[in-house]
Amino acid sequence: MNIKQLEYFIALAEELHFGRAAERLGMAQPPLSRQIKQIEEDLGALLFNRGRNAITLTQAGERLYARGTALLSEFADIKLEIRRIGQGAEGRLRIGFVGSATYGLLPAVLKSFRAACPQVSLSLYPMNNGDLHRALVRREIDIAIARPAIEDAEVISRKLVDEELVAAVPEALDLAPRPIRLPQLQEETFILYPETPRPSFADFVLKACRDAGTEVTRRVFTMDLQTALALVSVGEGVTIVPKSVGAVQRNGIRFHALEGFAARTAISVNHRLDEQGIHVHNFVVTAQKVARKLI
Repeated sequence: MNIKQLEYFIALAEELHFGRAAERLGMAQPPLSRQIKQIEEDLGALLFNRGRNAITLTQAGERLYARGTALLSEFADIKLEIRRIGQGAEGRLRIGFVGSATYGLLPAVLKSFRAACPQVSLSLYPMNNGDLHRALVRREIDIAIARPAIEDAEVISRKLVDEELVAAVPEALDLAPRPIRLPQLQEETFILYPETPRPSFADFVLKACRDAGTEVTRRVFTMDLQTALALVSVGEGVTIVPKSVGAVQRNGIRFHALEGFAARTAISVNHRLDEQGIHVHNFVVTAQKVARKLI
């Protein structure tokens, strides 16, 4: 018995008249009679007592009517729920992000997206770029906010913002509150992140310093941006961060623009090539709109 046949049965169970049930279903009476007989044969149970002047439900018919109406109601709810998800009205979106995205861009994107799609449940996962790449490929997340872009033939990447890099240094370090030059930090310990996996933002910073004529020899690696900033705040060294990070003042740290340092870092929104979900599309569009306002 299929859903259509169940609808035939329920119509007859409610009308208790083949002619009225057939009219309600928009079909002739003989095909309806054949369908009901087929249902009874398939189930191995008589569903209707057929009298000369009336028909009534058997005990099996009464049970099927109770269970069948509940099933059709559930089926209608399922169709409505799937339709709403397909239209972007509700659902779930899993977002992985690098720590530096939480300074300015990501909170603004999330606020805008939640306002536009309040019924979509968001799950947020902080990760480094290597973990973002793996999680995206393994379908553990739907969106990756990465720095820089994730390079993979199966991933679509869109640049959101392009930022300058600034130096985060301990307050105790005697530097004038103006743009400084990288050689002024030559003797300092550089706190780099993440330590693994490599290559990473740490390698990007090392290459940028090398291209600017400064070889970083004193290095300490840590796993994430927050730990790096914590170490700077207690005087363990200096670190290089995106400019947006410096917009939030932290105790024990001063942020300095770097004169003559041309390197920039881009933050991107990434998703799988085969991801066609409306929620992903809406999130990407929202992220791009927010990014354009921040530029």
